[in-house]
Amino acid sequence: MRSFNPIFSGREKSIFPTMSALAREAGAINLGQGFPDEDGPKEILSVAADATIEGPNQYAPVEGIPELREAIARDNKRFYDLDIDPETQTLVVSGATEGLAAAFLGFLEPGDEAVLLAPFYECYAPQIEATGATIEFVSLEPPGWRLDAAALEKAISPKTKLIVINTPHNPLGKVMDRNELEIIADAARRHDLIVVCDEVYEHLIFDDRPHIPLMTLPDMFERTIRIGSAGKTFSLTGFRIGYVTGPERLITAVMKAHQHLAYTSPVPLQKAVAFGFGLGDDYYRRFVADMQAKRDLLSAGLQDAGFDVAPCEGTYFVTVDIRPVSAEDDAAFCCEITSEAKVAAVPLSAFYHPAIDNPPRYYARFCFCKRHEVLTEASKRLKGYLR
Repeated sequence: MRSFNPIFSGREKSIFPTMSALAREAGAINLGQGFPDEDGPKEILSVAADATIEGPNQYAPVEGIPELREAIARDNKRFYDLDIDPETQTLVVSGATEGLAAAFLGFLEPGDEAVLLAPFYECYAPQIEATGATIEFVSLEPPGWRLDAAALEKAISPKTKLIVINTPHNPLGKVMDRNELEIIADAARRHDLIVVCDEVYEHLIFDDRPHIPLMTLPDMFERTIRIGSAGKTFSLTGFRIGYVTGPERLITAVMKAHQHLAYTSPVPLQKAVAFGFGLGDDYYRRFVADMQAKRDLLSAGLQDAGFDVAPCEGTYFVTVDIRPVSAEDDAAFCCEITSEAKVAAVPLSAFYHPAIDNPPRYYARFCFCKRHEVLTEASKRLKGYLR
């Protein structure tokens, strides 16, 4: 038999379906994979249903339907005072993951280097490596997980073409502050780099912290793309509608790759997301307040179960240090609590590349975008098992 592409076939199966399958087998509460257990606003669902019935259900323009691209531009103006041309500076993609793949394929070629901040969302590395580019890693060190300017500078070479950042950060729940963004911006300006900004949790930031898109910093718009997700903003992860904003030169490069990946996305779902962008400020206030309450509920429950709980500034996720309750490494511990305590989590070491020596193996990530009663029961199970 002929061999397959080792970039994908040589990797282990993704940690998310792996832990979800183990959770199903064990009958466990799944706090591993990051999806809400309740759908988002019914008004959005109604628009999608009506648009499906009314049609047409044919190909949309490769860039996305005009009304969604206009809504994306208005959203950028509304929240960040960014002036975006919907015709030339927006692109609708089939989920943020596809948008990332299109960006890497559009920007990178063999011989290029990209910089990743570790830990990182697992799709980044294989997507980059599939282009023929190589990766330099900059580790964010616990417990603060802050970016070090000297470490970033050391990772950059004449071959470096882009940096990838994720804020709010999955899995850490960390939000980059302006000082860290200035480190990225300074390096990008001096070395003429593109920055791919994964900002899918932009509307899930807690305790009145601001989200600062990197492209709002001086001289950064022309070298930055910003990737968002309707699935995260409206708790409709199954819609698989993402969007990219940035300068025309970069958006065109992403679009030319996107047209050979997904080509386009379902028109009724695009119409529904366009409607969703028009929801009032009260929707966003309720959304954040509800998720913040769930964060607090699960964090308190995990602390009561004996974990050292890290601060969570945004996203769906809270990270814990498992050493107060276990001497096992994080992967073994997560399998243990899934099978025995009937609560699934994800080991943080899964968010590191195999080439990184000695990543921390004593952190686990729990997802809190679940119903309050589910989080309460999960905490009860963990406390009962670990104590």
